[in-house]
Amino acid sequence: MLIRRLEVSNVRSIRHTSLHPAPGLNEFVGGNGAGKTSLLEALHVLAYGRSFRARVRDGLVRSGEDALSIFCEWRDAEDASLRRAGLRHAGSTWQGRLDGAAVSHLGELCAAFMVVCFEPGSHALVSGTGEPRRRFMDWGLFHVEPGFLALWRRYSRTLKQRNSLLKSGAPRGHLEAWDHELADAGETLTTRRELYLARLHEGLAPILGHIAPMLGDVAMRFEPGWRRGEISLADALLLAHDRDRLVGHTTVGPHRADWRLSFAAAPHGESLSRGQAKLAALACLLAQARDCAETRGGWPAIALDDLASELDPGHRRRVLETLAGTGAQVFLTGTEGTGAPGATLFHVEHGQIIPA
Repeated sequence: MLIRRLEVSNVRSIRHTSLHPAPGLNEFVGGNGAGKTSLLEALHVLAYGRSFRARVRDGLVRSGEDALSIFCEWRDAEDASLRRAGLRHAGSTWQGRLDGAAVSHLGELCAAFMVVCFEPGSHALVSGTGEPRRRFMDWGLFHVEPGFLALWRRYSRTLKQRNSLLKSGAPRGHLEAWDHELADAGETLTTRRELYLARLHEGLAPILGHIAPMLGDVAMRFEPGWRRGEISLADALLLAHDRDRLVGHTTVGPHRADWRLSFAAAPHGESLSRGQAKLAALACLLAQARDCAETRGGWPAIALDDLASELDPGHRRRVLETLAGTGAQVFLTGTEGTGAPGATLFHVEHGQIIPA
């Protein structure tokens, strides 16, 4: 996809800005607190329904204003159509429009507008808990498999109902129908996740080999959330029934799934340095973006916040080389320009964004 116009109002220090980003690399340069990251947060809100820093109601709306607003016009990769999305968000209430029609769920905007974002907290994808890795899997599947969202919602609703019954101490017989539904949806969900990760693994190796060759060969291990190779999810739920009743929630299933990376440079499971974890996480995000491009026919937008402070010059150069070879539209922030050939430069100061 190619963003042609972006308008942002009342997002942190940005009162209002309207810009026409170029294809390829767009660099937003300015001092600390100038508003560079706020621009990427606006893209993230339209693509995910929230900022990568916090929820909208947690300080994203400019002080003294009632709501933020974001408008974007882009060329769709699948059929080259011109699309438009707008969002006004007050924190507790919101209104959105997509291609001239009102939307009833933020997911409609998120499905249409895809941005892959690398920011200072992205290393948690590799070194953090399982939650961001589950979100990573499901967000990617949400964009490349049209029926995935309905499946995910089916599993989530059933899990919520089963947990409610467990917490209330309902008789065992009341759980049987929900166990069957949870097992049916959970097995399908797990199969899709497993196939998706296998695809990503194929694309991850060459990207990681270029931007972080010191890590060596990479392996990706999927953990489905129960002993899947030994028993079905239905049997796992049955065996865990007494424990589930004791703790008041479901202890096995896809909601406890995870995946992990291992590297030739750390054969005994040694912890990666923060810089290595960031490079591995970035490689995963770029592999996800590549999978989207191969599945949907075009790259999503890629946003990189303050890359210079996160990576040393050598690894930064390798990342920019990788991005240049994709043809993706890139939004990159920093206190100084990278000097990359063909980059379009914008200066950011006091929330104002001005083409150089």
